[in-house]
Amino acid sequence: MSVVINTNFAAISAANNLAASNAALQKSLNRLSSGSKIVTPADDAGGLAVSMKLSAEATRMGAESTNLENEVSYYQTQDGALKVVGKMLDRMSELSTLFADKTKSTSDNANYTTEFEALAGQLTNVGNSQFNGIPLFGAGSIGGADPTVFNNLTGQIGTVGSITTAIGDVAGLRATNGAAQSVRGFEAEMLTVSKANLEAANSRITDVDVAEESTQLARWNILVQSGTAMLAQANQAPNAVLKLLQ
Repeated sequence: MSVVINTNFAAISAANNLAASNAALQKSLNRLSSGSKIVTPADDAGGLAVSMKLSAEATRMGAESTNLENEVSYYQTQDGALKVVGKMLDRMSELSTLFADKTKSTSDNANYTTEFEALAGQLTNVGNSQFNGIPLFGAGSIGGADPTVFNNLTGQIGTVGSITTAIGDVAGLRATNGAAQSVRGFEAEMLTVSKANLEAANSRITDVDVAEESTQLARWNILVQSGTAMLAQANQAPNAVLKLLQ
């Protein structure tokens, strides 16, 4: 084996190995400190691209879930209004029945009519109710619940049949409302499951396995320390040439 002075091959090799080990150590430190396997795009360019798509889709699903929750709140408000309408119609049905009593005087019937008409007017007000500026009832509302089934009873006292029909129609609206709420509930549940699965998939791409990375950190740390020691030894090797020159 040749003994040379100008080029220390052992030191160059040790320095290269030390640089590689130190770079790996720094990368491991960055991963553990950030909690992410992909600290820079160079770490996993393809994985980063997939992660960005999954993250964006999960974010959209979160927004869709919020929209569904708001829609459910709308339906709950609408059903609350319909529940009150049902009670009002029950009272109007009672007033119509009392109005038809032949033993009632004209003043009695006038009193019944006054309350009946007041309730009919309130039904119209309910039919014009809004939720955040969106009509609760009408063709432009979510679900398109038609308020004409209960807000056109002015002057109908004594016509129990019309009120009975309105009560049946309101019952139908509440059933439709309940079905819509049920569907939205299942849609929200599906979104929650899908979002969780997307986040889990994204985690497998980007999140660092702390146990595994800690093992790698220990490995690179040892290699850096040993590499540093061997580089120091390699740098001392040319001193042996001096003995040949003595």
